[in-house]
Amino acid sequence: MTSPTGPAAPTGPGETAKDVSREELDQIVRGEHGSPHSVLGPHPYAGGVTVRALKPMARTVVARHGDGSAHELTHEHEGIWVGVLPGSPDGTSVPDYRLEVTYDDGHTHTTDDPYRFLPTLGEMDLHLINEGRHEQLWTVLGARVHHYETAYGDTISGTSFAVWAPAARAVRLEGDFNDWDGRAYPMRQLGSSGVWELFVPGVGSGACYKYVVHGADGQWREKADPMASWAQRPPESASRVYESTHTWADEAWMQARPERRHVQEPMSVYEMHLASWRRDKSWEQLADELPAYLSELGFTHVELMPVMQHPFGGSWGYHVTSYFAPDSRFGDPDGFKLLVDRLHQAGIGVILDWVPGHFATDPWALVSFDGTPLYEDPNPQRGWHKEWGSHIFNFGRNEVRNFLYANALYWLEEFHADGLRVDGVASMLYLDYSREEGEWTPNKYGGRENLEAVQFLQEMNATVYKRVPGITTIAEESTSWPQVTGPTSGGGLGFGFKWNMGWMHDSLGYVENDPVHRSYHHGEMTFSLVYAWSENYVLPISHDEVVHGKGSLLRKMPGDRWKQLANLRAYLGFMWAHPGKQLLFMGAEFGQESEWAESRELDWWLLDHPEHRGVHSLVRDLNHVYTDTSALWSRDHEPAGFEWIDANDAGRNTFSFIRRSATSGEPDLVCVANFAAVPHEGYRLGLPSTGEWDEVLNTDAELYTGSGVGNFGSVTAVEGEHYGQPAHADIVVPPLATVWFRARPA
Repeated sequence: MTSPTGPAAPTGPGETAKDVSREELDQIVRGEHGSPHSVLGPHPYAGGVTVRALKPMARTVVARHGDGSAHELTHEHEGIWVGVLPGSPDGTSVPDYRLEVTYDDGHTHTTDDPYRFLPTLGEMDLHLINEGRHEQLWTVLGARVHHYETAYGDTISGTSFAVWAPAARAVRLEGDFNDWDGRAYPMRQLGSSGVWELFVPGVGSGACYKYVVHGADGQWREKADPMASWAQRPPESASRVYESTHTWADEAWMQARPERRHVQEPMSVYEMHLASWRRDKSWEQLADELPAYLSELGFTHVELMPVMQHPFGGSWGYHVTSYFAPDSRFGDPDGFKLLVDRLHQAGIGVILDWVPGHFATDPWALVSFDGTPLYEDPNPQRGWHKEWGSHIFNFGRNEVRNFLYANALYWLEEFHADGLRVDGVASMLYLDYSREEGEWTPNKYGGRENLEAVQFLQEMNATVYKRVPGITTIAEESTSWPQVTGPTSGGGLGFGFKWNMGWMHDSLGYVENDPVHRSYHHGEMTFSLVYAWSENYVLPISHDEVVHGKGSLLRKMPGDRWKQLANLRAYLGFMWAHPGKQLLFMGAEFGQESEWAESRELDWWLLDHPEHRGVHSLVRDLNHVYTDTSALWSRDHEPAGFEWIDANDAGRNTFSFIRRSATSGEPDLVCVANFAAVPHEGYRLGLPSTGEWDEVLNTDAELYTGSGVGNFGSVTAVEGEHYGQPAHADIVVPPLATVWFRARPA
């Protein structure tokens, strides 16, 4: 036994254990030793190897050498056992051994010793973490499975656990592999990096775990892993180890992706909430059903509301607790990879909603992680989101910004996501967002701009576009902040697109009016073209427009059932022809009647009704004609791609315009949208050239059945001046309908 002050007592004939003071042993027992590996595990000493093991509930502990010999350890101090194994001739290397532990109930367990392994993070990793510049942070922090070949020809498999908790006094590891008793698994602190680490042999994929953090405030807290790649299904809150075995089959998509230029390509986005699209589906079931559904409808992209782990389903995923873990309600992370894989094989891009602006308040997650406001801003005027009741990240801390932009890279690289739609950007940009006078403090220049959040968004965008060419980022930004999609080199935020919230608000406000009143609101449909090229825009009819009493898109439309359906079809036809990319929330593609609720699935039975099947067919035709007509997307970002034919026909509630292609020889497209409840006979339509113009899409028909390109008939444009156009045709514009014409190739 070790005396408090004297040398270690012999543990066998001619064997002497390395001495450790009682003070250090007490620190180990209390879990407060910052470097438990300096005491526990093997240590060459006096020609042998001193082995100490912390096994608080053990009756006996035996160390079995790789050569088959057994060495009984002696109880030293409050659950710490010590013994001496034969050393190497040079006195430097340590033996391969296992610990055979017998407990009071008579059961014996043989385990490897976590404290005989070197750190799993290198000096460069720790340096980059300190600097806040580790772009692949997920490869060194969190729980990562390793497989090591031994000198005896076998393989040691286990998991390295590493967590950033710079102010913690100590960190223990608990899990189902140690009966949730972390006393025997204290972690070591790696230098001044703030990282605590422990490799545990024998722990593999599927194991559940938490960190027990002794905070700077003296409190012990059980915490889920901020970098966990998997989590328990709510309401359980532990993290889980995961080792992927998925083999990707989307090589063609990924090889072509770096050359993608989304601004100049078709982009029709289906936004969806996976849990309520169809209820109780797994990742694998969604992978079987969703790609085929979206392919039939012709959408080029799908946008998934947050798939990151969140405890409360009613938050729709916007209150995240595990930023690196796909939602375990649907299965394991490989299941989500399979879904993305299948979507890519079907030619559909995947955009993920991402929430770097705020995080959930659950005490077992990020909040007060090491007994200090580690991830959250310590200033409550900046660290608390009044509107959403959540914590705001500390964008002024390098390591926190690193955590966030590494998370963005994680989804783009590890899960092959093609884009991130960043939620709540406006709330990040303004210090006075949702705050009254006196509730916020100006920045160092006296302004309301959150300079640290701006820096983060610029860093994030610059980093992801550099590392992952061909992806896109999209800002949900509802103000007039300049250069949201401008390059970071010129002071812009660096996003690929911005949601056009102004167009959404104005156009919905227009169509919600009865047709007899719309002439007084005509400017609501034309104003968006005043600023259409100030940013790269997405036109969003998102989930936010069909909840909280706003009603479904169909029910926003005035009048009887015929008028509602006709208004919906006309609106969709106008939207798809308007400059900008389209985004439509699930259910609107078939005229969902009830307001969306996350607790139930869509009203799929409506597709049994011809009028709703007709809306579904229209969306299909809109997408296919849109994708095949470069004039509708190739010049979304420049004024030359658009020209009004008649923007001021308020008396007839009608709008007509031309979309021009960026490619020589590609036909222009003309859109005429009649939002009056009466037809316009002999409507004189100015066209950019004489000749035959095919009517490629017409939303008029009580039961739209679809027809494909060229089957509606055509009109002949003749020479003559009309609103500055060189040619015109006299047409009939149906009531509450949008008509598309495309020049017939010569």
